[in-house]
Amino acid sequence: MAGNSKRKGAIKKTGKGNPTAGSGGRRRKGLEGKGATPRAEERPNHKAYKKAQAAERRDAARPRRKSTDGGPEWVAGRNSVIELLRANVPVAALHVADGIERDDRIREIFRLAAEQHVSLMEVGRPELDKLTGGAVHQGIAAKLHAYDYAHPDDLLAVAAERGEPPLVVMLDGVTDPRNLGAVVRSASGFGAHGVVIAERRSAQMTAAAWKTSAGAAARVKVARATNLTRQLKAYQEAGLMVIGLAADGDVALPDCELVDGPLVVVIGSEGKGISRLVTETCDQLVSIPMSSDLESLNAGVAAGIALYAVSQAR
Repeated sequence: MAGNSKRKGAIKKTGKGNPTAGSGGRRRKGLEGKGATPRAEERPNHKAYKKAQAAERRDAARPRRKSTDGGPEWVAGRNSVIELLRANVPVAALHVADGIERDDRIREIFRLAAEQHVSLMEVGRPELDKLTGGAVHQGIAAKLHAYDYAHPDDLLAVAAERGEPPLVVMLDGVTDPRNLGAVVRSASGFGAHGVVIAERRSAQMTAAAWKTSAGAAARVKVARATNLTRQLKAYQEAGLMVIGLAADGDVALPDCELVDGPLVVVIGSEGKGISRLVTETCDQLVSIPMSSDLESLNAGVAAGIALYAVSQAR
């Protein structure tokens, strides 16, 4: 008979008529869902949670290298250090971890360091972690000297020493250090007396710029200006003419009559070009003739073409 069965889990009636047997009834509330199961990292008793907490504590305790303007730069990793030494980038010192495994790359690094008279310093791995700000250093890192920027007036002094009309390249809004390195290389190849960049929001002479310049950064001065517009006006007062490269320039570069005298060539970024205030300060805007519908060239290529045209005119 229903309700009188002796089977386990069978329903039976209490005095009040409420079902109590089985897993329902008064225990039904205990079976309600409690939401999604938290991830292992969020469950305090799980080993993954404890591991994540320990990692956070170690990360918080690790000293980070501050990237102060004008301070030394660290380049970590075997391939990166090899590229620096192959490009003859001036390296202050190499820091090598104790007991580093010597493979072909490490042997080449040691050979190049000996040829270039770069000092080697053996340090513990924890110390190397601190120096490189926790980067993956593979047991070796190079410390670069802070770049010694020139003053914009120093570029005019270089021209005077050579007995030549000044030729200065100014970069406006160029943020890729490889483009800066390419411009420095072109400046060296075509007789420019230096490159001017902005102190802020501009590519600086980092390891990437040094490598792209292929050693030219050791021969061409790079100066920094607080305000590019103000510096252009100072150059104009010193007798230099200013031309800016622009796709909608007034004249084509080969037809510009200003290129054989004291000159500043302003090159903007590939995307935005020259800024408004700098454009208004230029004596003339010139364009590079192109046969295709390509809107713009990157700063490194544009600088090479412009400086070649100037050198031919001179």
